[in-house]
Amino acid sequence: MNTTTQEQYEFALQRIEELLPLVDDHTPANDRNAVELTLMSDIVIAYEKEHFPINKPTVAQLISLSLEEKKMTQKQLAEEVGVSPSRISDYVSGRTEPTLKIARRLCHTLHITPASMMGW
Repeated sequence: MNTTTQEQYEFALQRIEELLPLVDDHTPANDRNAVELTLMSDIVIAYEKEHFPINKPTVAQLISLSLEEKKMTQKQLAEEVGVSPSRISDYVSGRTEPTLKIARRLCHTLHITPASMMGW
C-alpha cells in the first residue's frame, strides 16, 4: 500500500516541473538531477495509480469511441460487420457482447486491437 500523502504528491509534482528543464536525453543517468527526477516521478506514478486509477474501457465504450473517431454510424458498422443495426445498438449500449466471430470483425473494421476487445 502506498503511504505517499497528498502533500508529498504535490511537492513531487512541483519538483518535477523544476527538474524537467535541467534534465534531457544527454544527461547521465547518475546525475543528481536525473536521479531526483526519477524518484519524484516514481512518487507521482505510485500516488496516481492508487488515487486516480484508469479503468480499462468496456467493449461498449470501445465500439462507441471507435465509431465516433471514424465518424461512422451504427448502421454503417452493421453493414460492414454483417449484423443488424439493432445488434450494434445492443453492443454499444452494453446489453450484449459480440461473439468471438463478430468481435474479430469489429476489431478489423474499427481498428481495435483484439487485446483491448478482450479487456487485456
